Order: sequence, then structure tokens, then C-alpha cells
Amino acid sequence: MNRTDRLYALVEELRAGAPGSRTARELAGRFEVSTRTVERDILALQEAGVPIHGAAGRRGGYSIDPGRTLPPVNFTPSEALAVAIALADGTGPFAAAGRMARNKVLAAMSGSDLEATRVMGERVRRYARPDTVEPPVVPLGVQQAISDNLVVRINYSDRHGEVSTRSVEPVGVLSLDQDWYLVGWCRLRDDARTFRLDRIKRAELTDETAPVRDPDRFLEFMPWLVERPSPLH
Repeated sequence: MNRTDRLYALVEELRAGAPGSRTARELAGRFEVSTRTVERDILALQEAGVPIHGAAGRRGGYSIDPGRTLPPVNFTPSEALAVAIALADGTGPFAAAGRMARNKVLAAMSGSDLEATRVMGERVRRYARPDTVEPPVVPLGVQQAISDNLVVRINYSDRHGEVSTRSVEPVGVLSLDQDWYLVGWCRLRDDARTFRLDRIKRAELTDETAPVRDPDRFLEFMPWLVERPSPLH
């Protein structure tokens, strides 16, 4: 995630937690940066006029006045709740962007609509069985590589548990049943490959733009796949 996106995401994260606060350590963990980086970013936002307040001490942290940062949008309570539920799991290649979108929807609502959404949300309960395995978090480097078309270096664990380091030119992503895959050109194998996102253990974003490649060519070796409609249709 580049600095501009992170600054915007910091505002949305603080807005989502209002009227509570977030510590620098919590924010650093969320965005996979150092606490010093968070402190510099917060200072830059404050100097730009964003109403972020800091409190020292054990229970201290950063908070924001949500009423002074974004005008309301016309989401009904049921629409807002549907969006929040759809984005709640935080899985897939755009999980971080999904969290930001969820925060924006809730933060931009008027007070009465937001309260109606929260009341409705109390009637929607989500549970998991004790043996349910939590989905792994997709590294931010992978998400940024996909959205910005940048080469990414990954530590990848194959089906046998063997870990290798790859430089990958991302071409796109695909979902198969409950799994998501990064589709790209693997420079280690010098060939097209798919990488299951939950097997990517670490990702380091580079500043190299990936060459343009035809996504359809990368799916020719999986002719048994049946394409589903785009989520935007």
C-alpha cells in the first residue's frame, strides 16, 4: 500500500472506531508498517487539517471527529448492512480495500440511518463452529501488486509444504470454490503459474511495472473451469 492510500485508509480506520480510539501499535499492525511510520502519517494528516486527536497514557491513542470529515451518502440501512455483511469476512485478494469500503459506507451515513443500520445489525448473528479454521490474511503486498500491476516477490508454500521465493508478474486473480488464486508469470519457472493466496507466506512489493500479458492465455491450461458472472454485473 502506497503512502497516499495508507493516509486515506488511516482516516477511514479511525472513523470506523469513533468515538473510540486506536493506538499506534494497533494501526501499525493493521497496515503492516512500523509505529514510527504511523506517527509520521498521523502528524501529516493533522497538519493537513484532518481532525485527529491524540491522547497519551495506557488507554490513549488516536481518535477522529467523524462528523467533520465526510458528507452523508444515500445508502438505506438495509443496503449498508448488506455491504457490511458482504465485506465482513475480509477474505480474497481485495480484503484490505473491502475493509476500507465498509468503513466508508458506515461512516458516511447520517446519524439516524446509521443507528437504524446498527439496530438491524443486532438481528443478524454470525457464528462459527469451534473447529472452523480462520481464513489467512492476504499480505498487503499481494493486494497492492494486483491493483497496481507491480512485480511482487513472494515466499510460496506448495502443496507439499516446500517454500520457495518467486518473483511474479501479476496478470489477474481467479476464485475456485472457496479459494482465491493469483494468476501470473513466474520468473523462477519462466512460465504461467497460479498461486493460492492462502499459501503465500510473505510478499514484498517492488516498484517494477509488470509487462502487459493476455489473461486468457493463462487460463488455457484449466479448460474445465466454468466462468461465473462478474461481481459488477
